[in-house]
Amino acid sequence: MYSIEDLDFAKNKILKYIFYKKRTENEVRLKFNKVINQELLDDAIEELKENGYIDDNKYIVRAINEFMALKNLSIKEIKYKLMTKGINRNLIDDYISNNKETLVDYELKSAKNIAIKKSNLEKEEIKNYLMKKGFALDSIDEAIN
Repeated sequence: MYSIEDLDFAKNKILKYIFYKKRTENEVRLKFNKVINQELLDDAIEELKENGYIDDNKYIVRAINEFMALKNLSIKEIKYKLMTKGINRNLIDDYISNNKETLVDYELKSAKNIAIKKSNLEKEEIKNYLMKKGFALDSIDEAIN
């Protein structure tokens, strides 16, 4: 068992970590797994989730908005990047299916941007490059044409 002070200390350590940069639940667990007792860590994370400091759904929304503003990615690349942060695949899939139209438009725009940047290459090379990046065939064909 642990004291209230221990719980407050653990929450403060975690809060400093997530205020520096938003983190997923999995990132917090990996960071503090060896430093904080497991039961104490579970309770601290649960309390921070209840108070809205740790929320993987909000993290997904924020991360995807950043990707869309700054990068040219396929939906598959976005999904992979989120999965590497330890976010549950079902949460990612739900977000993608709920925002499919916006993400497909973004993917098409990204494919067009890449095709323009790579315009010095043959069409087949551009197509192969985009396929390796995980772009949908519809997006690739429209971007190349």
